[in-house]
Amino acid sequence: MKAPLNRKVYVVGYDIATALGSSLAATWPRAVRGEAGFCRVTRCQTSSRSNVVGELPDWDPAALGYFDRKEQYNWNADYVFLTMTLCIRALVHAGLTMDAQTGPRTACLVGSALNGSDALRIAFENYTTKGPLKVSPYLLPNLCANLPAGKAGMQLGFTGPIFSPQGACASGNHAIGIGARMIRDGDCDFVLAGGVETCLIPEIIQGFANMWATIKVEPGDRAFSDPTQASRPFSIDRRGIVLAEGGGVIVLASEDQVVKHHLTPRAEVLGVGWTSDAHHFTLPNRGTIVQAIGQAIEDAELRPEDIEYINAHGTSTSKGDKVEIESLREVFGADLARIPVSSNKSQIGHTLGAAAAIEAALSIEAMHQGIVLPTVNHIPDPDFADIDLVPNQARRHPHRVFLSNAFGFGGTNCCVVFRGV
Repeated sequence: MKAPLNRKVYVVGYDIATALGSSLAATWPRAVRGEAGFCRVTRCQTSSRSNVVGELPDWDPAALGYFDRKEQYNWNADYVFLTMTLCIRALVHAGLTMDAQTGPRTACLVGSALNGSDALRIAFENYTTKGPLKVSPYLLPNLCANLPAGKAGMQLGFTGPIFSPQGACASGNHAIGIGARMIRDGDCDFVLAGGVETCLIPEIIQGFANMWATIKVEPGDRAFSDPTQASRPFSIDRRGIVLAEGGGVIVLASEDQVVKHHLTPRAEVLGVGWTSDAHHFTLPNRGTIVQAIGQAIEDAELRPEDIEYINAHGTSTSKGDKVEIESLREVFGADLARIPVSSNKSQIGHTLGAAAAIEAALSIEAMHQGIVLPTVNHIPDPDFADIDLVPNQARRHPHRVFLSNAFGFGGTNCCVVFRGV
């Protein structure tokens, strides 16, 4: 194999869809105001104790103008159109056009933890109520994890590698990390990297509830009368994740192509660390998380004291938040007290395979604005009294280097260090 080119890799654009808004432009002002986007589920019926989620507001593929009715009927896994839309918008944000030069050198890596589970549900219903001939011939393509990227390529005209990194809740960071390596080595010049999740169907919501992963909102809980308070990472009364849909796509480009196409570099992908736990399929493992964080910092050729902000995985589970803080203490020692740590999941919930990509985009945007986004719904936990968790309000904090953590079911960990430019 050819020797790697060792090119620098920059983030040149991005777009997101979250429970706060179906675009970056709609999400950002609400995130800065410290709002949270949770409600009782409107899409389906589920247990009254497990019905607080993060739904995409104002999301209507028909209104976008580039999907006809036949397309919408056949492609009934919502992550397909959401991926296509985010890829289109991210390229617009980057100012990058797909043409005969850029298209063959552009890859698309979009992860998803649950893929087209909504399409599978429709097929089950049609099979049981209407018979086997009513199962859509598009079912299998709707379930294929690479198809959203493939559909984006058909829409936009890029022909580089497409696949779906399957790293559960770390998928977005895996996509960024793999994409950055591909550009660094010379396999491609541009990568659309990220994750998309459209998982709000009753079986998925109830499955998470029955494994005691999501919060059960009961009388007496502060989210019972105000669902926006359901996700509360690092809070003393945290009781589980809030399941949410959403997506994020980040455009990566090599340094030479940034110059050639007059693109605006927004951040450099500086280091990647990835490990697996070999421990438990849901419970995190401190030792291998510490390794992943350490690898990312070492790969960036930095020291722990160089990190100026940490975007935490911060899911709002009792065990997960505790292990993450313990891991950060081990890596950063006394320096951790001066580093702001916050969790976007307090505002947008846990979007599974999309989470890390959304959080990277929000953190890069915040870095450029000279702020850090907050951990909302926060009531202090004495166990974390030494940690600056940026409680409840965004804060002015000029910084140039941040760490973004992501950990997933199956014991998969991926951490990325970004530097502002």
